[in-house]
Amino acid sequence: MSSTQAVNKPFRAIDVIRRKRDGGELSQYEIESLVNAYTSGDIPDYQVSAWLMAVVLRGMTRAETAVLTDAMLHSGEVLDLSSLDAKKVDKHSTGGVGDKTSLVLAPLAAAAGLAVPMISGRGLGHTGGTLDKLEAIPGFNVNLPVAQFRRVLETCGCAMIGQTAEIAPADRKLYALRDVTGTVESPYLICASIMSKKLAEGIDALVLDVKTGSGAFMKNESDATFLAELMVETGERMGKKVVALITDMDQPLGNMIGNALEVVEALEILRGAGPEDLRQLCLELAGWMLHSGGAASSLAAGRKQSEELIASGKALDRFRQMVELQGGDPRAIDDPARLPRAQHSMKVFSARNGYLASLQCEQIGNACVILGGGRERKEDSVDPTVGIVLHKKVGDKVSSGEPTATIHYNAEPCALRSKQLLEESFQISDSLLSEKRPLIHRVIGRTDGGSGDKI
Repeated sequence: MSSTQAVNKPFRAIDVIRRKRDGGELSQYEIESLVNAYTSGDIPDYQVSAWLMAVVLRGMTRAETAVLTDAMLHSGEVLDLSSLDAKKVDKHSTGGVGDKTSLVLAPLAAAAGLAVPMISGRGLGHTGGTLDKLEAIPGFNVNLPVAQFRRVLETCGCAMIGQTAEIAPADRKLYALRDVTGTVESPYLICASIMSKKLAEGIDALVLDVKTGSGAFMKNESDATFLAELMVETGERMGKKVVALITDMDQPLGNMIGNALEVVEALEILRGAGPEDLRQLCLELAGWMLHSGGAASSLAAGRKQSEELIASGKALDRFRQMVELQGGDPRAIDDPARLPRAQHSMKVFSARNGYLASLQCEQIGNACVILGGGRERKEDSVDPTVGIVLHKKVGDKVSSGEPTATIHYNAEPCALRSKQLLEESFQISDSLLSEKRPLIHRVIGRTDGGSGDKI
C-alpha cells in the first residue's frame, strides 16, 4: 500500500507493532506515520519501545530501511547547500579507539575544492567523539546555528558541528529511547540513524568508515559488512554516491588516545608526519572523498592529490582557518603546547622480552574512559587533557622493563586502574607473528551513483 493510497486509513500504532512483531513488512505510510507521530509526541514511549524491540527481533527489509531513513531525514530540516558550487562530500566512521581521521579529512577535502558539511556526534563508551576532540581546542564552538554553520562552510569549505535541534529530530528522540531499551544494536536502526543525519547535511556523496575488530562496535567482520552494505544501498536508493571501507580496529588507530592528545596527532598528520597507520588510512579515505566528489579522476589520483595538499601545507591552513572561524584559538594549531594538558604522567612497562602479539583494543579504550577521557552516558563530562600514548603496536619487539605506554592523568586512583587494564591488554609472545591484520579489509559500493559492479 502506497502512502497516497493510505491517506484516509486511520493510523494505529498497535497495528504497526503487531505487524512487525509477526514478521510482516510495513508500508511507507505505516513507517512514516509512526515516525511522525512519535516525533510530534502523539504516541507514547512504551508503544515505540515495543516497535523497536520488534525490529530488533524481526529485522527490516531493505525497502523498509530506506523508508525509515527517509522519514527520519524529513522529520526536520534538510540543508539546502545548492548555492555552493562545490560538490558536498562527507565521511562518517562507526567509531573506534584513537580514530581522529575526521580532523584530518575535513580540511584536506576542503583544500581540494570540495565542501565538507560535517555534523558529528558525541563519543559514548570506549569510542571517542569528534566533537569532544574539537572542544579540546581552546574556544572551539561546535554548537553553531545552521546559518553560521553555512557561513563557515562558504568561507573555508569545511565546518564541523554537533547535531542541531533542526536536524533529524526523530533520530535524536528515537536514539534516546533505543539507548534505554536495549535496542541500539539493530543494524537497520543503526543505518537509519546514521544515514538520516548524514543525508540531512545536503551532501552529494558519502564515504563510510565501518570499523571491525575488538575495539569496534561491530566486532565481527560479517556484521560490519552487513551494516556497510545496508548503508551503501540505502544511500544509493536516495540518489547519493556512497562507498564504505571496512577497516581494522583490533588495535587503536595511531598512537594517541584522548581528546587533546588526538588533536596533537591529527596536526602531526596534517604536517606530513605522524604514525604510519593513521596516515595511510587518512590518505585512503581522502582519496575516496576526492574521487566521489569529482575532485580526482580516480582513487589513486585522489590519494596523490591528498599527499600534495598535506606536503604544501594547504590542508593545515584550511584547518587553522576553520578553527578560527568557529571561535577556536588558531595559535594552538601552530603551537600544540597551548592545548590543555594533564597534570601528571605515568609509564607502563613490559614485563618480559618478546613481540607484541595483540592489544585488547576495547580494554585500552576503557582505560581512557576511566581516566575521564570518555563517557558512558551522554550527560557525562569529559576531561580533554587525559589519555594514553602507545609506544608499541602489534608486531613490535619489546624488552623487559621497556615502556609500552604513557598514561596522562589528573587523578591517581584512576591512573592506577587504567594502568592495570593496559598491562592486561598487552599480549606478548616469544616469536614474531607471521601476518598482521590489514588496515583496510575491503571496500563496498560504487562512486558513480549509478549502475556498475560492486567494488
